[in-house]
Amino acid sequence: MTSSDTPPTLRVGLVQMRSGREAGANLEAARALVREAARDGAQYVQTPETTNLMELDRALLFDKLAAEGDDITLAALRETARELKIHLHIGSLALKVSENRAVNRAFLIDPDGEITARYDKIHMFDVDLGHGESYRESTAYRPGERAVLAEAGAVPLGLTICYDLRFPALYRALTEAGAKVLTVPAAFTRPTGEAHWHVLLRARAIENGAYVLAAAQGGRHENGRDTYGHSLIVDPWGRVIAEGGTDPGVILAEIDLAEVASARARIPSLTHGRRFEVASPGQAGRLHVVGASS
Repeated sequence: MTSSDTPPTLRVGLVQMRSGREAGANLEAARALVREAARDGAQYVQTPETTNLMELDRALLFDKLAAEGDDITLAALRETARELKIHLHIGSLALKVSENRAVNRAFLIDPDGEITARYDKIHMFDVDLGHGESYRESTAYRPGERAVLAEAGAVPLGLTICYDLRFPALYRALTEAGAKVLTVPAAFTRPTGEAHWHVLLRARAIENGAYVLAAAQGGRHENGRDTYGHSLIVDPWGRVIAEGGTDPGVILAEIDLAEVASARARIPSLTHGRRFEVASPGQAGRLHVVGASS
């Protein structure tokens, strides 16, 4: 399919999960929800961040992690995509790349079960939220170094994961590369989700005139972590057109790619970026703005 054949609409499904500490159980939950989305007509289905395993204890994590070639979730979901003839976006899997290092890696799988894109999460979630809630993703995971633009059929997708959401330059770069849909599979914490989830996802949609698809983990997990849920589909004008709650389930919507062109024509900010200088006491430096013309 070429860009001139881009369909006017695409039915998308987001799978909201509550992954636990056992990959086998998580896989069965994911497959059931992916099949439900496909039965309801979804041509593209997205699962959340760390679909295969939610584990905060580093030693337990590495005891259970597998390399990409040995991961049961990846192999089974490739077969599921082939069986259902859908584009399946595994929001991310925790995978071992060495004895003491993992990656948080997304996969886009085509209707033949082939992997067409991989993306390693670039930004590591190293934060102290207060009240004893602290995360150090970089102690276990190796950050990615490449942004990835992929295609589901003829639909250009920008691949990101969770904490990437707080770095708008990444989304502008993906949009300038051709993305019409921005993807943010996530496992947002409950406190940060309550404060920022909706506004950040809507902002990324508005800034880029793009759809945003964000499948989420939700609820109280076996490892004691609370995630926010509320999987969202946001249109290019910043309107929420579908939303989940906190329980596992499927969120569906039709996205109309003509709305991308319409939003970008109404507010053509993607073409209005300019270079400028930042002046501070005693010095001035040049700041290149992503999207600014040369």
